Amino acid sequence: MNMMKLSLAICTATIALPVFADTYDLDPVHTTLGFAAKHLVVSTVRGKFTEFKGEFSYDQARPDEFKGTATIQTKSVNTGVEKRDNHLKSAEFFDAEKFPEIKFEVTGAEKSGDSVIVKGKLTIKQTTKDVSIPVSINGPIQDPWGMTRVGIEGSFKLNRKDYGLNFDAKLANGGLVVADEVTVEISAEGVKRK
Repeated sequence: MNMMKLSLAICTATIALPVFADTYDLDPVHTTLGFAAKHLVVSTVRGKFTEFKGEFSYDQARPDEFKGTATIQTKSVNTGVEKRDNHLKSAEFFDAEKFPEIKFEVTGAEKSGDSVIVKGKLTIKQTTKDVSIPVSINGPIQDPWGMTRVGIEGSFKLNRKDYGLNFDAKLANGGLVVADEVTVEISAEGVKRK
């Protein structure tokens, strides 16, 4: 085999090699998985979950191949008010004792301008529905301690009653004590797995 053919064969073999995305684990110290809902029609109450695990794979050159999973402990819901948190853990909302986990699994992604639309299956109280989340993906960057990090930020809306969170108290004028529509807010930071 002459040198030209050998070079061509090596180039062809290199092009054919698969490129694997890096895997990142969610950093719980720098990740917020939160939500917001109208209360009494006039104000917004925010909360978050403090116990969760998750991972995602990401290649900056191929954002449409983004993959990931997350598992959230419902008992960790925290709005800063113990009485309200206990109500959210009850059967009228998350029923944390019977349904201890919320799960999310990415099923696909597509680039859309400066954003990536992440598509996935969200499971709450054994009800699974498809969701689409427009996110911005920032990085990767190297932190001062030599770790590689990627940030993901986005939000989407859902109807809590679609997932069996059926608390339905109404005001005298017909408005809801807690709105059906909930905004889910994600600010996640992943650390590249070694």
